[in-house]
Amino acid sequence: MSLAELDAVIHAPKRLAAMAVLTGSDHVTFRFLVDHLAITESDLSKQMSALEAAGYVKVHKSGRGRGSSTSYSLTSTGRSAYRRYRTALQELLGD
Repeated sequence: MSLAELDAVIHAPKRLAAMAVLTGSDHVTFRFLVDHLAITESDLSKQMSALEAAGYVKVHKSGRGRGSSTSYSLTSTGRSAYRRYRTALQELLGD
């Protein structure tokens, strides 16, 4: 097992935490992630954009303006990447 096997996109602490939350749900709202991860809205947007660009999450938007809502779900690629990441981390740690 080498460090190169750890997915750098997922490895960032805030993205790792978001992936962990998303893996346990069908979808999660933007507001829930902001509150649960205790990060700013702009920081969450940045982290989720990186996960979306990697093809790991899908963004769902509804409505416009003040009543709009954003939620996220893992793609099948994201689920697979998260499983591989966990396996690589467990091997690295000797679990």
